[in-house]
This record gives sequence, C-alpha cells and structure tokens, in this order.
Amino acid sequence: MAGSGSPSERIAAELRRRIVAGELTPGARVPSTRRITREWGVAMATATKVLNRLRDEGLVRAVPGVGTVVAGEPAPAAGRSRESRRVSPRASQRTAERMPEQAPEPASRREARPEAESTGVRRVRAGGERDLTRERIVATAVRVADQEGLAALSMRRVATDLGVATMSLYRHVPGKDDLLRLMMDVAFGEQPLPEPPASDWREGLETVARVQWRIYRRHPWLASTMSFTRPVLAPDAALHTERSIAVLAGRGLSWEEMAQASVALAAFVCGLAVHFEREAQAEQDSGLSAEEWMDRVEGEDHERLMADPERFPMFDALNRGPEIDLGLEALFEFGMARMLDGIGLLIEQRGGGGGGLAGSANK
Repeated sequence: MAGSGSPSERIAAELRRRIVAGELTPGARVPSTRRITREWGVAMATATKVLNRLRDEGLVRAVPGVGTVVAGEPAPAAGRSRESRRVSPRASQRTAERMPEQAPEPASRREARPEAESTGVRRVRAGGERDLTRERIVATAVRVADQEGLAALSMRRVATDLGVATMSLYRHVPGKDDLLRLMMDVAFGEQPLPEPPASDWREGLETVARVQWRIYRRHPWLASTMSFTRPVLAPDAALHTERSIAVLAGRGLSWEEMAQASVALAAFVCGLAVHFEREAQAEQDSGLSAEEWMDRVEGEDHERLMADPERFPMFDALNRGPEIDLGLEALFEFGMARMLDGIGLLIEQRGGGGGGLAGSANK
C-alpha cells in the first residue's frame, strides 16, 4: 500500500477504493480494527481512526452483532423480479444475514497463509452444509474471537462467515458453551508443552507458565473464558495442570499442596492475561493506546488528583524517581518469580530441597 499521508489516511484510501470499485459491496463487512492492525501492522488507535474516517464519510456503518459493513442495502439476487422480492422480504433478509465476508485480503497476506487455511473456508462456502465439520466451525470461531474479540462471537456470526444456516451448526456443536470449550482446547493444543519435562521443579513450572502466557497473548479472549472454580473439560488445557503437578511430585509436598501450587500459578498467569483483551477493547473504544491514555491522564488529572505529597507520599516519591515499568510483561516476570520463590520455600520446609530457588528468579 503506497501513497502519501498518515497510515490511517492511506488505509482508509485503500478501503475507500475497494468500496467505490465494487470490490466491497453494500452490506459486506469491512476489515475490523483488529484485522487492520494485523494486516497493515498498525496500532489499534490507527485502525480505529480508519473506521471512524470511513464512518464519518458515510461509507460504512456499524451493525450490532455483525461488525462494520459497507453502507447501503445489499444488492438483490440476480434473476429475481421486483415482485418476487416484495413477496418474500424475510427470505431476502435471511439471505443478507448469511452473506460471507467479502473484504479481500492483501496479496502478501494471502500468499503467506498456508494452503489448507486459505482454502478451507472457501470450500465450506462453496459446498455449503455438505462440507461443514466441527473442526471448521471451531477454527472459524477462533478467528472471529482473535480478530474482533469474544463479544463479536455468536453462533449466528460463525454461520455467516461459513455461509450456512445458523441451525446447521447445532448438528456439530450443541451450543455456544460447547463451542467455547472446543475453542479453548484448540488454543492450548496449538502450543504443546515441550518434551521431555524438565527435571528441575522450578524450570518445569516456569516452562508451563511461559507457554500459558504465550497462548493467552496469541488469543487475548481466552483468559476471560477460563475458570478455576468451575473448570471445563478441555484435555489440552488439563495437560498443563498434569505437568505442573508432575514436576512437583517427590518434593515432599502433599497432593493438596501440589495441586494448590499448580492451580495458583496458573490462576496468576490467567488473571494477568485477562488484561490483554481488556486493553484491546479499551484501545478500540477510546482510540488511544495504553501509553497515549497515560499521557493524557497525567496531563489532565495528575496535578489535580495525585500531586498532594501529604496524602500520597509514596506516589510523590515514585514520581520523583526513575521511570518504572508496570507493563504486563514486567508484571508477569516479577509475579511469576515471586510465586516460584514461595513454592521453593514450601518445598524446603517439607524437606524436599529448594531446587533452584534463586536460579531463574530474574530471567
């Protein structure tokens, strides 16, 4: 994509060209903010400006439960008379609801994508319900959640992307809760735990935690679906707890202590990873990155709310000192190391040996 102007102006110009040229027809979904960030390599704030610019020009409109689509009514099916369209308005509405996404991808994106991934959805759309499988339903649902967030996911939305009737999905997946469970298992299965397990308990637990962190970062919606009080039956996710307990076995801990240590560490990683999705949504809603938001808050409210050294002496001292990293990555590293330190102390108390209490604390 070449041209002058800011990144948002250039991307908007390209999408505007597609709309004017008829590549994106009325009713077709335009790339979401998340898809724009992935395909053009820009920040969420830039992607938000793109859609806002097109919306201000009247070229696109937001449709609840669907996303941003090209403004105007979808063109009627070829060969139908005006009279027949008047007789069956609900049928034409259902047809419009099932329209698959028509926004083309940049050539570089299509070329880089594996053949199985690039042709799988097309076969479903071409063959309709005959080629529908549970695997393709789940893969489509994961793509929707990755690109647009969990709020955009519904059985109807998945059916629309696959070009089939919503009810046909229920022959393969009983409902949305089951779909989420399958999505969760797929996400964890994408990055299997390394084999063989580490012999050192601390290295073993740290490996599990880092794999989980990478999975949550790749799928920001995932952390919000996890439950540690009502866990779902997702075998690939359960393997993480299995591995964590296994590396703690023989260290003098009771079964209860091993289970609690494993689940507590996983809960810490998940609890912090929830902010991946929250931050993505906040950027989409506000058009500001976390850094831009902090700059605005500090500029507008800091003096008024936090500049009283008598009420906030610690904040005052922090503000006068060197810059502190409180980003998610820094918090993950610090929190994981401290939790492993605590587990190491418990192992020492039980006579099982610390096994590297300080060995990887600062990795």
